[in-house]
Amino acid sequence: MKAPQPRAHINDHRAQVADKSQHPLFRGNYVNQAFMVQSLQRSTTEVSEGLNGTLMTEQPWLEAKRWLLVAVLGLEMTMGIVGNCLVLLVKVMCRDQFSCRYWLPFLSLTLSDLGCSLLIISGSLVAILTGGQRSPWCEVVSLLKFTFITSSLGSIAILCVQRLIGMASTGSALFVVMVTACLTSWVTGLVFGSVPVVYAWIRYDPAEMLCAVFWENSYSDMLLYILCAFSLCIFLPCVLIFFCSLLLSASSCHSNWNSDDAVDLSSVSPLLVCFYMLCYTPFFVSELILLGRRDLSPAPDWLRTLSSVMSYLDCGLNPLIYCSHQDFREAGLALLWTNRKPSSEPVLTSITKRVNV
Repeated sequence: MKAPQPRAHINDHRAQVADKSQHPLFRGNYVNQAFMVQSLQRSTTEVSEGLNGTLMTEQPWLEAKRWLLVAVLGLEMTMGIVGNCLVLLVKVMCRDQFSCRYWLPFLSLTLSDLGCSLLIISGSLVAILTGGQRSPWCEVVSLLKFTFITSSLGSIAILCVQRLIGMASTGSALFVVMVTACLTSWVTGLVFGSVPVVYAWIRYDPAEMLCAVFWENSYSDMLLYILCAFSLCIFLPCVLIFFCSLLLSASSCHSNWNSDDAVDLSSVSPLLVCFYMLCYTPFFVSELILLGRRDLSPAPDWLRTLSSVMSYLDCGLNPLIYCSHQDFREAGLALLWTNRKPSSEPVLTSITKRVNV
């Protein structure tokens, strides 16, 4: 019985393929294809090993960076809370032991630094440990941060203007004007800080360690907001600080300069101005970089991290600047020194009259 024709056809086809596989050209192509597959597998393995090695190398660095930021923020938060609370206690309980003619802007600045230490720095510290911030706390932190920045800069500007005028915060009609100016700086920061919240421009930024404004759609909206916010909240106070400091420096060269300001707590205002500008320079630079990029890409991560760390540092440095004033420092030490030794000098308690008979 004959085999079926289709089976014979299949066997003939297999024989033809076997004959072709012995051909040099066919065998060369087969070898090349096998070599390419092996090379691709080897390259994939090397890339995978390289990525694994890179991740293993970066993982300890990211962990070390995280705990370093936790330590730095913890120190800044402690300095800000403890220092500004002590400043408030000294200003309230020991106000008669040192001269402070312009106490209103000092009080506004201290409250701003204390609020930033309690709410913003602590929020960033928790965000690092937990990996982010959630709504609505995310929006609240962004709003309050801009409010504290504006109020602190406005308080320093009001202090410089008041020193130039030379009128104290009490006992004059200027008191109402100063109260209005301090409240205006707070309200202005609150209004401009609420605009990104209303338009949902807020999201968490791991580099800044808090929720910040991100521009993803419109360059014109970003340009309009930043120009308005910087003009009213940053540029105007800086202009007042610059011109008042310039006029105060010129006035100090004349003999008619009021010598009472030399012993007043306001004599530390040049240090306040210098350290504020130093600590907030990275923040201003990062905003200017954002303003100059048409693709709406933010500043580098390291610059945004530095801007947050340096701005937080200013809240803890201001109490140390106050302590550079001798009378304020002595009043603070007297408040903290609870274990006072009794005086060794004799004290006259009564007089007994003796009559000689």
